This record gives sequence, C-alpha cells and structure tokens, in this order.
Amino acid sequence: MAQTAGVKPMAIAGRVASERERCLGMTDAERAWRKQWLKDQVLASNEPVYVEEYWRERTNPIRRLYRKPLDVLFTKLMPVLGQERASNYRFIVGKLGMIAVGILSIQYYFKYNGNDWTKKGGWRVMTTKPMVLPGQPGFPFKSERCTDSDYAERGFKKATI
Repeated sequence: MAQTAGVKPMAIAGRVASERERCLGMTDAERAWRKQWLKDQVLASNEPVYVEEYWRERTNPIRRLYRKPLDVLFTKLMPVLGQERASNYRFIVGKLGMIAVGILSIQYYFKYNGNDWTKKGGWRVMTTKPMVLPGQPGFPFKSERCTDSDYAERGFKKATI
C-alpha cells in the first residue's frame, strides 16, 4: 500500500519551500509562517524519544522473544561501547547469528535427510564425473561403477540389513 494510501501527497512547506519562489516576494504572513516552520524543524535536545510501550505495541511478540537475548546483552554493554556502536554491533551480531543458523540448518538437512533407498523424499545429491582431458593423468576416465546394477542404487549395497 502506498504511503499516502492513494491520496496525492502535499508538501507542508508550501510555495516558499523553493528559494526561487521566496525571491519572487513573500508577504508578511508568509514570512511569519516560514519563520515558524523553520523553528519547528529544530528538534528538541531529547529527540528522538524512545517509548517502551509504543515499541511493545508495534512489534510482534515472537520478534520480541527472539530479540530479547541480544537486547539484554547489548543493553549491558551500552555504557562501555556507547549507544551508536552498541546498536551497530547488536545489528551485526544478530544478522551473523541468523546466517549461521541458516547454514547449520542446511548442513543438518543434507547430512541427515539425504535421498537414499529407504526414503521417498529428500534431495538427491549426485556428483558428476570429473573432466579428464587427453594428456592429463587418469585419461581416459574409468568409472568405479562396474556393472549396470551399480547405477542409481542409492546406497542399497552399503545397507547392513
């Protein structure tokens, strides 16, 4: 959904946002309005304000749950590292942790859920024969599979049944 929900956006600065328009001439009311508008653009010393209840209402409980350990850790490290650096480190550690969990999950899946003769599912991982060109050692390439029954056996001959 568009940020303005289909309504054409309107600039609150008015016609005096452009320097060219201001040079054409401004009325006293426009000058007063522009002065107040520029004054309103200055943030207070405590901005931006972090409101815990507002953040809690806007975030998913599951997201809060998996973020909690790093939030607690980096809240304790914030006096040492500083707020900016602690939030940057928290972001990087969180992303690297998710990448590591993803890699370990993929490794686990391929290690324990391979496609062999006992299962119907799982990804079948096959290796291709190596490229051996004339003049290289091992040319012509001889397969270690001896008979036709060795092809597509999916680990049946290694079974201990």
